[in-house]
Amino acid sequence: MRYKAEVRVTLRRDVLDPQGSAVEGALRAMGFDGVERVRVGKWIELWLEAPSPADAQSQAEEMARRLLANPVLETYQLTLKEAGDDR
Repeated sequence: MRYKAEVRVTLRRDVLDPQGSAVEGALRAMGFDGVERVRVGKWIELWLEAPSPADAQSQAEEMARRLLANPVLETYQLTLKEAGDDR
């Protein structure tokens, strides 16, 4: 069965985010004075074949843990759903 895994990777709260600070400054310079804080991360979509949802979840977790997120600097959240033809 085909599955779609969505992985949201963000910097840990205790890690400085210079890209987020730059975006925040640019937004304020553009007149968006209500912006209080910006954090920048990554959104990764994976389509995979697996015999069961548990196997797909396990594979996606391993991918996120071993490659997609740096555990020293980042955390990740993973969602999994059956994939249709939405490539």
